[in-house]
Amino acid sequence: MTKIVPKDKARQGHWGWHALRILVAGLLLAFIAWGAVEIYGEMIKAPTSGQSAPQAPATGQRPTQGG
Repeated sequence: MTKIVPKDKARQGHWGWHALRILVAGLLLAFIAWGAVEIYGEMIKAPTSGQSAPQAPATGQRPTQGG
């Protein structure tokens, strides 16, 4: 036979400090991972000292055309 429980007493559990700590820790870990990815992205975007970027011709000069 099943036990009848009133609606105000039928609870799975309660949200307490333990659940809040887990949620905050997960949020902090997500921010740490995001920061690491941002730093890594900046490192791979910046040119190294041995390489130079191609330079565009000056505004007053026209590029020469072969022909």
